[in-house]
Amino acid sequence: MVKKLATSAKSFFIKSKRVWHALKKPSKKEYLTVAKVSAIGIGILGLLGFLISIIMKFFA
Repeated sequence: MVKKLATSAKSFFIKSKRVWHALKKPSKKEYLTVAKVSAIGIGILGLLGFLISIIMKFFA
């Protein structure tokens, strides 16, 4: 049991190390693009929720 846990933990750290080395810092342009897309998505979800709540209050 303990040996299996140690093996899976070691495997996890090896995979994490591989991913960490593959990462790169995003450029300012990439960062701003992701931020804009995320903000638009959050805004759309908020608007959708607001519209659903208005419709529910209207019919309830």
